[in-house]
Amino acid sequence: MSELRKSDLAADPLEQFRSWFAEAGSVESRPAEAMALATATAAGAPSVRMVLLKGADERGFVFFTGYASRKAAELDSNPRGGLLFYWAELGRQVRVEGRVERVAGQESDAYFGTRPRGAQLAALASEQSSVLSTRAELDERVAALAREHEGDDLRRPEHWGGYLLTPEEVECWQGRPYRLHDRFRYTRERTGWRLERLYP
Repeated sequence: MSELRKSDLAADPLEQFRSWFAEAGSVESRPAEAMALATATAAGAPSVRMVLLKGADERGFVFFTGYASRKAAELDSNPRGGLLFYWAELGRQVRVEGRVERVAGQESDAYFGTRPRGAQLAALASEQSSVLSTRAELDERVAALAREHEGDDLRRPEHWGGYLLTPEEVECWQGRPYRLHDRFRYTRERTGWRLERLYP
């Protein structure tokens, strides 16, 4: 892997992320938008799962999920999260930490309208993270909803929508031989971002 220098990085971490994300999208065999999302209960017990990034702009990072899910319950009681992107072919990671809040209903509605119909039906049918007796129960529920709404445009259910993680720290990691990796951390300050190199 080539050296990553401080001078190679943009002053704004979201600009830097979008550059790396575009490169990952062109070379990675797995979806570049796949990311691990870490949350914790109010007592600090952590949990982590894979989700998909659906937007990255000057506000931060957007993803969508069920509002009755475990991750949503944890974010309700402890509105902080961490993201990890890992792009193996490039030997890169990006870590993001910050506050999380729900996006406006209009934004969730707009994204829901772009989803494939099967994914829309899944969002309507699933009581995410609740106990399910059998797979057949879920399949039958999806089929019943498909029959009920045949020919209709589907509306976003109240129990599903988006979240925005506003970054406070962003780390860009470039793998190097012998575990002598290049790591740079952006930290949000009142006037902008501080960028520092970290020991590997």
